[in-house]
Amino acid sequence: MTELGILADDLTGGMMVASLLEREGVRCPLVTSAEALAGLSSDVEAVVVARKIRLIEASAAQNEARHVWAALQTLGTKRMYYKYCATFDSTEEGNIGPITEALMDATGATQTIVCPAFPEYTVTVFQGRMFLGSMPLGESFKRFDPATPMTNSNLVEVLQAQTKSKVGLLPHGLLCRGVDVVRAELARLADTGMFIVDAADDNDLTRIAELVVDWPLTTGADGLPGFLAKAWRVDPVADKQTPRTLLGASPGFEAIIAGSCAGATLRQLDHFESTHPVYRIDLVNAAQNPAIVQDVLKWARTRLDAGPIAVATSADVAGIERAQAKLGRTGAAELADRILGEVASGLFEQGVRKFVVAGGETSGQVINSLGVERVEVSAFDELGGGYCHQPSPTPMSFVLKAGALGAPDFFFRALERMQTAETADQFQPETTP
Repeated sequence: MTELGILADDLTGGMMVASLLEREGVRCPLVTSAEALAGLSSDVEAVVVARKIRLIEASAAQNEARHVWAALQTLGTKRMYYKYCATFDSTEEGNIGPITEALMDATGATQTIVCPAFPEYTVTVFQGRMFLGSMPLGESFKRFDPATPMTNSNLVEVLQAQTKSKVGLLPHGLLCRGVDVVRAELARLADTGMFIVDAADDNDLTRIAELVVDWPLTTGADGLPGFLAKAWRVDPVADKQTPRTLLGASPGFEAIIAGSCAGATLRQLDHFESTHPVYRIDLVNAAQNPAIVQDVLKWARTRLDAGPIAVATSADVAGIERAQAKLGRTGAAELADRILGEVASGLFEQGVRKFVVAGGETSGQVINSLGVERVEVSAFDELGGGYCHQPSPTPMSFVLKAGALGAPDFFFRALERMQTAETADQFQPETTP
């Protein structure tokens, strides 16, 4: 029986939560569709289903969520967790609220929590307001996000705008008074379906996990599932498996594909370009060039033998504004995804087997374009939880990163890890669950 089934609203987020569970010694494969669950053993302790549902039409996202829950039930799943971005990325229409509503109905939950805090990365919630470090969400770099600009730090207000359910708050002071007090408050507020929950540190996540461990549905960011695992285990030490840091080998060429426009990714591209070739795609020009993918692949063909390359649609704020002015916000994003997905497929045909991908939407596009359905996941470490491996039919390895994460040398560290997997003398590949 599966202890926890997780629906992630994008691929990099799904990878991170799977890797955090792996760090806790919970074997947690990741699949990219509900149908791929059919190949898993029923005794898998946890599994992530990563779907690109953050920005699709709300009713379609709700249908996806119901479909995933139905598939998870065939594994005897005890608990459902809906995972979204730690910075609560969403539009005024959703999809965090609508998906939560659909899953409450499907699982029979009358109340659930909304816990996007990730204290390990200094993303906290206090009095219902989100902070990135000491900066309120609405004053942070997220206000410039091209797809989901986050301008309001009050998550109760953000969520209430997306849902018909009444949204409440479980404040820090209440949590500190103990589980029984919180349960009494939840009973008093029986007409409130969703609760933003404060979390300033890992002690808060421990309290929250104790509160909700037996709930059929919880929602949140990357941090909470690991604490849920600690809460459901009878013997945390005996039940814990050895975390994995190396996965299978994937002999072949190496490439970086970047679609994120976050400052961290831009710095990583600049650092990589100091020693390796980078093809920077200008989306405005690309929109007028039907042969852009062929141009990129022709450029790559003559360089792959010499070492890793990078292909990027990433741009600074001025570049984003220029592309959106010409192509529209949706048009620019869709063009970038299409081009990078086709480039990834073409690079695979040229023998690339190790990919570093920057950006959540981009990662989903690349994985889908390559037809990857199931991966093993390494334990969370300095790579930010994105290292994974497809053993068959063709071995491929990936490091998938959220755009805003990582030091300037991240691309080099990611490539080195995948290279090490090919040369490690004592490596024994894991059996896919």
